Amino acid sequence: MSEPGRDAAVPPQGLRPPQPHSRMSGFFGQAGVRFGMIYASLFGASSLALAAFLWWSTAGLLDRQTEAAITADTQGLVERYIEGGLQSLIDTIEQRIAGNVDDDAVYLLVDPNLRRLAGNLERWPRNVAADFEWADVPIERGGLRGRARVRHEDMAVGLHLLVGRDVESRGQLRGIVADAMLWAAVIAVLLGTVGAMAVRGLFHATLADVSATAAAVSAGDLTRRVKVTGHSDEFDLLAETINDMLDRIGWLMDGVRQVSNAIAHDLRTPITRARMRLEDAATNARTEGDLRQAIERAQADLDGIVAVFQALLRISEIEAGARRSAFTRVDATPLLTDLAELYEAAAEETGQTLAARIPPSAMVFGDRDMIQQAIANLLDNAVKFSPPQGVIRLSAHAVPGAVEIVVADDGPGIPPDDHERATQRFFRGESARSTPGSGLGLALVQAVALLHGGVLRLEDNAPGLRAVLHLPAGEPPGDGGQPA
Repeated sequence: MSEPGRDAAVPPQGLRPPQPHSRMSGFFGQAGVRFGMIYASLFGASSLALAAFLWWSTAGLLDRQTEAAITADTQGLVERYIEGGLQSLIDTIEQRIAGNVDDDAVYLLVDPNLRRLAGNLERWPRNVAADFEWADVPIERGGLRGRARVRHEDMAVGLHLLVGRDVESRGQLRGIVADAMLWAAVIAVLLGTVGAMAVRGLFHATLADVSATAAAVSAGDLTRRVKVTGHSDEFDLLAETINDMLDRIGWLMDGVRQVSNAIAHDLRTPITRARMRLEDAATNARTEGDLRQAIERAQADLDGIVAVFQALLRISEIEAGARRSAFTRVDATPLLTDLAELYEAAAEETGQTLAARIPPSAMVFGDRDMIQQAIANLLDNAVKFSPPQGVIRLSAHAVPGAVEIVVADDGPGIPPDDHERATQRFFRGESARSTPGSGLGLALVQAVALLHGGVLRLEDNAPGLRAVLHLPAGEPPGDGGQPA
């Protein structure tokens, strides 16, 4: 197994090391820039919407008020003409001109030949036809030029009436508002640009640390972690998720190293013993029986090695969850009954007693063969480590949403400090050093429990060990798969 940062950092032949910047398609290919542009676009759109609303509520409101005043004034003059005739209309126009304090009212009454009859305009506006309804026209009053918003009303016998308001001052106000809007747009662009750069900087600062950590890990440094700011925001959640993933990778790498070391240590002895026996038989065997006996002993050693690898492959298959799609509802009671009968006979051979307390029904969700193998491993360990005349207890009981299968013995047990390590592959406690085995039994039970969405608990039986296999009665909501 290569050390991190050495051989592990060398990419396989034919592959190039990752190039972080090769994926950037220029400045606008950066995610931070794109998010910044989106922010600037949204900010600009909201600013334009605000400007349009302000325009509508200022300049637009003035225009609507002006047209409403002109319309009301026109209707009043038309009613006066209907009631009192032409002279009454002329008198009313002169009265309204005289009473116009703001001096912004515009009136003109002309005959069919467009000759002035009354009003404060000298003549009909130039380049304006006599068939319009609303118009903005240039006017001249008292030697001053201006602009008016006027409405044309056709009267009887060919008379034409113009009623309007001088909008020159309103036009100036409109210009001021337009200038303010322009400056507001410039400021909005500047603020949007600054905000976009700030967003880009935030993304760059956060993602740069993630990228640097990923690059360091890909180079073999499994100790690097993404910085957590402590703000408890989405970036912190991402950092914590990545760090958990890296912790998981580190845990798996340590497990691989431990398994490799354990395989090398545990298999070296039987392989060496088998080789020595074969060499001794080849050199010193005098008869065919001696040679056959030596070969059989070497074959037994090699069978033990094959059994270790088969157990490893079985654990890997279980952890991969290859058969999880075939899970179904299983009644564990027949399994427990068959196993109790089988191991009762094995226990009697060594003077032990197996006491079983099995319920009429114990429904679990999973794979029948895997559950049977897990319980068999627990019973096998109990028989192996219990002393002569010892008592092994097998029981099962329902708990909310699950079934717990318990195997307890009165052997040497496992120290509480080793309970978590006992389910690691090839782990052998001090009390098990002299007992045949590979240290894979509890690891397989743990793998089965996790695949089923359950858990294996090891407890002190005082004396001995109490193993509790907790299996869900129904399909677990998650994938139930791997240790965290």
